[in-house]
Amino acid sequence: MEVQTVVLIVGAGPAGLATAACLTQLSIPYVIVEREDCSASLWRNRAYDRLKLHLAKEFCELPHMPYPVDAPTYIPKDQFVKYLDNYIECFDIRPKYQTTIESCSYDEGRKCWLSMARETTPPVAVRYTSRFLVVASGENSAENIPNIPGLNDFTGETIHSSRYKSGAAYSGKNVLVVGCGNSGMEIAYDLASHGANTSIVIRSPVHVVTKEIIRLGMTLVQHIPVNIVDYLLVKLSNFVFGDLSKHGIVRPKIGPLLLKEKNGRSAVIDVGTIGLIKNGTIKVLGDISKIKGNIVEFECRKETSFDAIVFATGYNSTANMWLKNGESMLNNDGLPKQEFPNHWKGANGLYCAGLAKRGLAGIAMDAKNITNDILSSYHA
Repeated sequence: MEVQTVVLIVGAGPAGLATAACLTQLSIPYVIVEREDCSASLWRNRAYDRLKLHLAKEFCELPHMPYPVDAPTYIPKDQFVKYLDNYIECFDIRPKYQTTIESCSYDEGRKCWLSMARETTPPVAVRYTSRFLVVASGENSAENIPNIPGLNDFTGETIHSSRYKSGAAYSGKNVLVVGCGNSGMEIAYDLASHGANTSIVIRSPVHVVTKEIIRLGMTLVQHIPVNIVDYLLVKLSNFVFGDLSKHGIVRPKIGPLLLKEKNGRSAVIDVGTIGLIKNGTIKVLGDISKIKGNIVEFECRKETSFDAIVFATGYNSTANMWLKNGESMLNNDGLPKQEFPNHWKGANGLYCAGLAKRGLAGIAMDAKNITNDILSSYHA
């Protein structure tokens, strides 16, 4: 079966939905496909129970639809999913679910993108022909678990953060969290709150802030140079948390907002984890050297036994597995070659949304830039 459309959007997460809504506003025809059986599967199926959006709601809106006036400042996961469902209904977005793009290449002769897809229910092959292609399959497509000697022979449970729901099942157990980003820190807090004997691996420098501090910074940086705002944020954070280096947490030399701008690394917004680290409830450990049975050996030569290891070590993009002729836009890791804010456009009508590690605000910017660019050539 062959389907022709002006724009093909691959992925029905927030980035794909935002792009679809913007195209709808401009009356540009599109088809949106999604390999899972629902939209935003990461939020629906692969997020832990206590998750809230880490940034205030004004930085987390998709284009053309604000949150309800009575929505809390920090949106819980379930309310965000409801917001997405309302978004889909408002803009009449109709993703083709359980449709996996197997290959996609640019046809120079016909000046279009040819995408081979497979629908699973019922099983049928579909060829999409489109003038424009939007890669919105996400930077969180595949679980990333580091290669640690002996991991395959670990006798306890190993789980990626995408499959972690609650610490209730780990009460009384020795649990190691690997990864000190927002997910790792919050999962460590959740485990400790449920009575698990919790340790966390912190391998690299990290900024720790409060949600109020980062909200202030993101507001000020719209009016004041980023280096001045960063200086203020670090001073405020040091005042709130004190010197964390004696607890194994070292700040990066670059300020939190500039670090996010340059390499997409977010500051950790504390939910109570730092207090538990300070009082010894959560232990901070260095990098792992190897695993033997249920014993984890660290680079400091310390050995500890664990019942479970939770890997909060992020994800990888899978775009390069199916996208051919994408070298104008994506690197070997399936992420943009160009730095933000020039990352979203490739050659021959190729675009990406939501791959710049800029969160929901970045997704909204991508969707608007992409659709305005498509509009300029669509009517040309």
